[in-house]
Amino acid sequence: MNTEPTTGTPADTPTVHTEELDAVLVITMDRPRVRNAVDGATARALADAFDRLDARDDLLVGVLTGAGGTFSAGMDLKAYAAGDTPIIPGRGFAGLTRTRLHTPLIAAVEGWALGGGTEMALACDMIVAAQDATFGLTEVTVGLVPPEGGIVRLPERIPRNIAVEVLLTGDPLPAERAHQLGLVNHLTPSGHALAKAVEVARRIARNAPLSIAAVKRAVNERTAYGDQDAFRQQDRLVAPVLASHDAQEGAHAFAEKRSPHWEGR
Repeated sequence: MNTEPTTGTPADTPTVHTEELDAVLVITMDRPRVRNAVDGATARALADAFDRLDARDDLLVGVLTGAGGTFSAGMDLKAYAAGDTPIIPGRGFAGLTRTRLHTPLIAAVEGWALGGGTEMALACDMIVAAQDATFGLTEVTVGLVPPEGGIVRLPERIPRNIAVEVLLTGDPLPAERAHQLGLVNHLTPSGHALAKAVEVARRIARNAPLSIAAVKRAVNERTAYGDQDAFRQQDRLVAPVLASHDAQEGAHAFAEKRSPHWEGR
């Protein structure tokens, strides 16, 4: 989830755009003024786009990206503070992180993927990233935790000890390092992540639809129960953290640009 407050987008402005490229659906988060931070309306629009991807037999692969040179800064904290949540019951952050899509989904990452942005990328089947892109799960620095896949998925995608370091320090993870660790499938020059992701998506879409669906379903069913159990166990452990005094202190300290004073409660 994002650790930076943002300013909003007018309510009547679409924040998600889709484009069909033959059998590929490109889904673009479009709130560049707030680095594509996700508010409630954006989460619902994303969920609709993912539903469209899964419902259409002629759409075989999806690509998720962000406009304006940034993937996503995660949760829109200003909207969240006003009671507008980007968490959709049963589907998680942005309608994606706890959803099992039937259709393969590729993340095309430029710039920053922070907090929930990284968790959205982790929820995708593959990641294509620009060489100067950066991932980050910085929640511990403001008294929070990354509960929408950061804790559950990162240790499965890179070596556990490296994942623990990233999660416990809150340090950024540059795309080149993420590629070395196997988190990123392809590195591209800056500005070319979407083109490469679409290229990979088109290669997948050339194959037999039944074969694509069977592979995706087999992978889903192999990991679905593990994910469900892991999320249940994680939620039991992190609920007291999210409700703690320190969680409030971290948010206030960040907004006030000062060091937090942790009290362990």
